[in-house]
Amino acid sequence: MTALKKVTEAEVSTPKDVSDHWRKPEIRSLKLMASTPILRPLALGLFLLLVLVIVCLYYVPWQQSVTGYGRVVIFSPMDRPQSIEAQISGRIVKWHIVEGQSVKIGDVLAELEDIDSKFLATDQVQLMQSQQSYVRGSLSQAVARESALTAQMRDLENSRQVAIPAAEQRARQAEDNVRQAEQNVTQARQSVTTAELNLKRLQELFEKGLRSRRDLELAELEIVTAKTRLESMQAAADVARKAVQVAQLDKDRVVNDTSAQLNGLRASLASVRETIAKTNSDVQKLSVDIGNVQQRSAQRIVRAPRDGKVVRVMKVGPGETVKAGDELAVLAPATRDQAVELYLTDYDAPLVSEGRQVRLNFAGWPAIQFVGWPSIAVGTFAGRIKLIDAIDDGKNRFRIIVTPDEELIRSGREEPWPSLDQLRPGAEVNGWVMLDTVSLGFELWRQFNAFPPSVQRGPIGDKKTSGAIIEKKKKEVDKEDKSDTDEK
Repeated sequence: MTALKKVTEAEVSTPKDVSDHWRKPEIRSLKLMASTPILRPLALGLFLLLVLVIVCLYYVPWQQSVTGYGRVVIFSPMDRPQSIEAQISGRIVKWHIVEGQSVKIGDVLAELEDIDSKFLATDQVQLMQSQQSYVRGSLSQAVARESALTAQMRDLENSRQVAIPAAEQRARQAEDNVRQAEQNVTQARQSVTTAELNLKRLQELFEKGLRSRRDLELAELEIVTAKTRLESMQAAADVARKAVQVAQLDKDRVVNDTSAQLNGLRASLASVRETIAKTNSDVQKLSVDIGNVQQRSAQRIVRAPRDGKVVRVMKVGPGETVKAGDELAVLAPATRDQAVELYLTDYDAPLVSEGRQVRLNFAGWPAIQFVGWPSIAVGTFAGRIKLIDAIDDGKNRFRIIVTPDEELIRSGREEPWPSLDQLRPGAEVNGWVMLDTVSLGFELWRQFNAFPPSVQRGPIGDKKTSGAIIEKKKKEVDKEDKSDTDEK
């Protein structure tokens, strides 16, 4: 208390001391409100961290992606695991392979015994071949008969071509005879007329006593002879007319007879040709039957359709009966073809397109996948979308087929996929389809607002193709503008 009093008295002694007295409490308050030295670096660090976060949100890239799940498959249908089925109904005689055995194309896998009653005869092929030889012999005879009938028809046609003109010639000859007979009749009638006139003159002369009776009798005889000859000529003319009719009828008979014979030969030839056609059909049918029997005999031996490995045997033991189409074994073909089928939801499927990159994580291969930065992922493999199904699988999922990214693998930037000995068909796979690259801030904003990923570019890594397409479009536009200018 004494010290305080002394200070107070000393301070009150002058006006300046009085002002200092009133200022000292304010300085003490400011000192009490000031922060400690350790908080200033912390505040500066927080400010720099905020600036760094803002810069990162704006400049740090983020690779968008969609996730799919699926399995390893074989892309080529010819190289996928296939079932070996029994081609005929039969009984297993012997297996020539065991499960896991590698086989070559054409190797015998099993033997079957046919149980169909139609194919039980062991010498069925020989019997059918003998039957076929008999049918071929009958066919040869029918062909020979066809040749004989054809030659006979040709000869008859030649004979017809000669017989008909001959009959026509005979008819014309008969007509000539008729004309000759008619001329003879005319001549005989003229002779009768002449004889009658001569007789009349002689009678007049006889009555006048200028001619003798003998001359009159000779004239009478001459007229009788002329009338007789006229009757004879008339009879000959009638015969000639009938001969014309006979010749015409004979010509018609030749035509009809030859036509009937030709028609008969044609009918016989048609019958022979029908026999030949039927025999040929029998020969062909027997050939087909023989081929079927031989093929069925070959189907008793089950062979490997291609190189591969027998995965499992479905039927066991000799004597087991199988039906046509029953599965006997499963064969995994020897192939280097690999692919992955992934299933995307109908929400993600519209965002992907063929050619986009995919990061794959195979079951059994440890991996660390940084979704936004695939370049620093560990244990994943590169692929590209080969195709996208046009329809869903009935559960609102769309399948995509992913194949190895050969370009990146050949360049050494990516590891090749594991071999089929390690990565077998059916293994589970997780896949991330790479979409567009955006900023980290945009991605966080999208996630907070539950917006879908943005898709503005073509397949990632296809810059050359995209550039070529853009260049081609520019050239087409320039060409159209130039053509429009020329037209104006």
